[in-house]
Amino acid sequence: MAIDTTDPVPDALDTPRLSTRDKLVLFVLCAAQFMVALDFSVLNVALPVLGADLGMSPSALQWAVTAFALPSGGFLLLFGRIGDLYGRRKLFLLGLALFGAASLLATFAWDPASFLAGRALQGLGAAAIVPTGMSLLTTTFPEGPARDRALGISGTLLSLGFTVGMVAGGTLTDTFGWRSTMGLLSVFALIVLPLAPGLLPESRTPDRPRLDVPGAITVTGGLLSLIYALSTAADHGFGRADVIVTLIAGLLLLAAFVKIESRTAQPLVSLPMLRRRTVAWGNIGGLVTFSMMSTVVFVLTLYLQEVLHLSAFETGLVFGVQGVLSAVAGTYAPRVIGRFGPRRTLVGSLVGQGTLIAALLGLGTGSWSVWLATAAVSLASMCHLGAIISYGITVTSGVPDEEQGLATGLVTSTQQVGITVGIPLLGVLATTSDDLLSGVHTVLALDTVIVLAAAVLVATGLRVRSGAVEAEPVGAR
Repeated sequence: MAIDTTDPVPDALDTPRLSTRDKLVLFVLCAAQFMVALDFSVLNVALPVLGADLGMSPSALQWAVTAFALPSGGFLLLFGRIGDLYGRRKLFLLGLALFGAASLLATFAWDPASFLAGRALQGLGAAAIVPTGMSLLTTTFPEGPARDRALGISGTLLSLGFTVGMVAGGTLTDTFGWRSTMGLLSVFALIVLPLAPGLLPESRTPDRPRLDVPGAITVTGGLLSLIYALSTAADHGFGRADVIVTLIAGLLLLAAFVKIESRTAQPLVSLPMLRRRTVAWGNIGGLVTFSMMSTVVFVLTLYLQEVLHLSAFETGLVFGVQGVLSAVAGTYAPRVIGRFGPRRTLVGSLVGQGTLIAALLGLGTGSWSVWLATAAVSLASMCHLGAIISYGITVTSGVPDEEQGLATGLVTSTQQVGITVGIPLLGVLATTSDDLLSGVHTVLALDTVIVLAAAVLVATGLRVRSGAVEAEPVGAR
């Protein structure tokens, strides 16, 4: 039987009031998410200086990023489920402690091995923090306006953290050296960790089912292989043997994972959950908005510095404007979602993002292009943030508390894979083009087509036009 789960339109659009304790809980959870988002980008500008200081070759510098991306993406689903079974608060605190200690190790690294070990342990800590932090947020704040507002703030800080990292990384490196970028992360962990135990409630599934070990091994191995392949391809292309082997291995392991989950009595990932329209199509929307926006930021960074010859600081200012407008969008996104519902907001945000990316096709070699780039990418980022928040709400709405760790693990896995996949798949077209400006235009055109096509598919899959979404599996009649 189809259940009418039409996006609710509340009687009043007033922002819900949060108690002092709720605000402190939200601060702790969002500060942790911001810290992890910061880690994705704060080191990028510092890589050349870091490599010279530690004696890392240019080809080895990709591991400064990959060493973090592998565990942070590969272990998300596993740690989300472990948090469901054995305690989300407990795993969140362990993740924070590990992240802080790893940041200190990276700050005081004495050679490449110690630095990369710190980065890998940071990624492992992030894999514990992100899904458990999100599930603590969704179980602490009840479904409705309060959760929408909490997710809106969290999504804003996620986007802002990535942008602030790009600006802060250059400033810190020029002023205090590359080690200060890692030191900043340890300071964040030291602020959040003492506050968390007294504020966060413990939560877990009541029946304590057994952990699906074969499923955990195959999905973690599959994600690790795919993230390695895509991260390496971003720098070296898809022709390398290790990229091809790990890409195939990742796909085979994920296929085996699906087979295992279909036969396991207590699966790591509930296949019926994946067949929910909201979960399936919401995550597709999230994957597209993350992958395509990260690609835009990547090619614009190349364009601003290589074509328009802006300095790193001036480029950072362009993305600083983007970050400010994203924060503004995060303030109003819950009201928009309250008015139109998360599904319609997701589709509308994708349409807005795609349309504004299309405006970037007008970029040229004149100085006026700086203003076009700043305006278009900033407005596109506002739509992007609306998509981030609305897809998170879409995926987690209606999911029982005992499965929130799994649902938020899927949300955060989509984020990580999205950030990882866009640049190697499309960005390489710009970096390998004989004419960089022409290559940038090609990437932006493909980006536009993909985002707008995804908007149509998500609208159809979620039945947005009819105003109702079935709570049955995708294949259900």
